[in-house]
Amino acid sequence: MSDTLTYPRTVQAGTRAIVLRRLEPGDADSLVAFARSVPAHDLLFLLRDIRNPKVVAAWIEQVERGLMQSLVALEGGKLVGCTALARDELSWSPHVAEIRMVISPAMRGTGFGRVLAQECLAMAMEAGASKVMARLTPDQGAALKVFEDMGFLPEALLRDHVRDSNGETHDIAIMALNLERQGGMKNAYGMG
Repeated sequence: MSDTLTYPRTVQAGTRAIVLRRLEPGDADSLVAFARSVPAHDLLFLLRDIRNPKVVAAWIEQVERGLMQSLVALEGGKLVGCTALARDELSWSPHVAEIRMVISPAMRGTGFGRVLAQECLAMAMEAGASKVMARLTPDQGAALKVFEDMGFLPEALLRDHVRDSNGETHDIAIMALNLERQGGMKNAYGMG
């Protein structure tokens, strides 16, 4: 692990100091409570419902087995965000990492989402991923802008892909950043 990605450490989001640290088994109850505190719509892009303690237990088990990297973000000891960087080394796409982030609505507009996304991208690069993807609902304009600003491009729109607890379907947008191409473009323009 590089010195830049050592945890725990404090990052700034505007004037707010946020502590980032690795997910630990003792975080399970806090994670479930956090997930239940955010609007359900904010969780639709996730593959599983993290309001369910069994889902969080499986997530923590994957982290402990080294199959996923995850961070929790705390402000004053209160959980205000979490991340997961998922890669499947046994799939046809071991070079692809997926960024998953959930942020407290109270943190929106502080720049925290950008800080956390950049942290996840740095983790993906350090892990050797050559492509990074993120799933979002198309109405998450601020999140889409953060990923666009980082160089992510839209790759797919999955119409009516998820169903919420009321039975309504929602679209999922997939954005991706090819780190190898991005590096080549930077080198071509003298920015590498």
